[in-house]
Amino acid sequence: MRRTTAAVVPTLVTALVTALVGTAAPASASTDPFARYAGQQLSWGACAFTPQPGAAPAECALVTVPRDWAEPDAGRDLTVSVSRVAASGEHLGSMLLNPGGPGGQGTSMPGEIAALQPQLHERYALIGMDPRGTGQEGGTAPETCDVPVGRLSQRTDLDARDRSEGSIAEHLKLPRAVAEACQSEAITPYLTTWQTAHDMELIRMLLGESTLDYLGYSYGTWLGAKYASLFPHSAGKVVLDSSTNFQGRLQAAFEAWPEINQRMFEGSFVPWMTRQFPDDVGATPQEATANWERARKFFADNGTSPDQFDALFTGMGSPLRWVLGALVFVLGVKGANGETSAAGSPLASQLDAQARAVFGTPLESLTPAAVARALADDPADYQSVPATRYAVACGDQPTRSAAWYRRLSDQQGPRFPLFGWQYGLSEPCAFWSDAPRQQLPTLPAGVASRVLVVQGELDPQTGYEQARSAVRAAPGVSLVSVADSPFHGQYGIEGNPCVDGAVNVFLLRNSRPGDITCPGVPLPNETEVHPVPGPVATAPVGVLTAAQSPLPALRDSVRARVSDAAGPLRYSNTP
Repeated sequence: MRRTTAAVVPTLVTALVTALVGTAAPASASTDPFARYAGQQLSWGACAFTPQPGAAPAECALVTVPRDWAEPDAGRDLTVSVSRVAASGEHLGSMLLNPGGPGGQGTSMPGEIAALQPQLHERYALIGMDPRGTGQEGGTAPETCDVPVGRLSQRTDLDARDRSEGSIAEHLKLPRAVAEACQSEAITPYLTTWQTAHDMELIRMLLGESTLDYLGYSYGTWLGAKYASLFPHSAGKVVLDSSTNFQGRLQAAFEAWPEINQRMFEGSFVPWMTRQFPDDVGATPQEATANWERARKFFADNGTSPDQFDALFTGMGSPLRWVLGALVFVLGVKGANGETSAAGSPLASQLDAQARAVFGTPLESLTPAAVARALADDPADYQSVPATRYAVACGDQPTRSAAWYRRLSDQQGPRFPLFGWQYGLSEPCAFWSDAPRQQLPTLPAGVASRVLVVQGELDPQTGYEQARSAVRAAPGVSLVSVADSPFHGQYGIEGNPCVDGAVNVFLLRNSRPGDITCPGVPLPNETEVHPVPGPVATAPVGVLTAAQSPLPALRDSVRARVSDAAGPLRYSNTP
């Protein structure tokens, strides 16, 4: 059976600084690029997506935008889908939401955040958007790049720990083919942050707002910061949650994945496994790590490449991803021991839900061999990859070379073996040859007082150091750190009263906190936080214990979507 196996990761930048601060690029036939588009009316109606249970009802509309804001009169127009949940009380303003990516669809998000944060819903009209290239949530499909299957590795046993020239050559086939396929698409040059920020400015105009408030997660922090940099007089209050270094390079956030995932895996996930599954994986981190290696070998012997297995344990930015990782880990150890079932394990209900959702089998019937077969299956649509993800990540700024990324792999592998060997051999930006068409400015000083950054200490998808670097490079921006948190996405979806309170005071009472450290919330199935050494130097204010938050299923769904939207490379054959 042919199958290509490389990193599957469920997530993220600026050396360029000087262009277009506060004004749009001039058009070829008009001094105002918005002139042709600002007169359209938003016709609100039913949305194409099916809302999650518990979400507030939303209405949707379509917005016509030019293919290229630099030349609005050239090329065909595009259509962008937007959604709205009106304020339930006195209208304070409109807040645009973005779940991250690049390439995450966001029109369902206003109804979800409105339900999870009723205080915010009372005062703000929450606006969602499916950014250009992402299609219409529940309707038209996103733009994709079709990668010729014959260009991909035919091996089923790829392991980036193998540093032979043959192994490295096989690994590089995939990122090269992805880059070439995406650059061959005519729409690719117009799927960039610069273009989407201009779409956002048009949406502000059509909403009739003097300023646009903003809440963005993950890549959405980069998008929101660049909108505020391009249109500083239009940006209202800006909350950037789980942040990139929006004053630096977007690709640097992806390049940090090996380090931040090793830190989360060793410091948080493995110790959690020893507390939850001591009889299955061992009672100490050393025992669990040894058993993880045994599970890795079991799956390799049963058709799942080591690369595939390693990647399942990176980008675990939501509790659902942790439960999935636990399920695969436990079953792998049982398979290595010659056992056949994970039934009777702790978190049985959560494990069963993941077994049914991911593998289509109840936990009591799920065997290690069945998991190995599912992970090794050859997906029919494997050659299609999301165009917006790579167009933005590789097209916003100049990229590093393939030789640079190979050296990065050599450097990171010994230090961060979970993903360090693999990342530098799997990055399509290494083979991106097109130069950026526009420059992205950094955040101007006049906007800094309107920006609040929220960041988890052990976030495995946008590392704490990325957020801290951005704040240090943008004097006046405030940072809410969340100690010991290994999850991606904090405000409104983590159930953390310290974080939610700080952000709501800023948004609703116009009182932005200074730099503060909130305690994290307990990990799944735990009642207290287990401190982990990390980059946050300030002790948290207080301690949080486990508490049931309203709408837990909706909260888990949103957290998983924010986490799954982010990552350096995603393939359709990974859960």
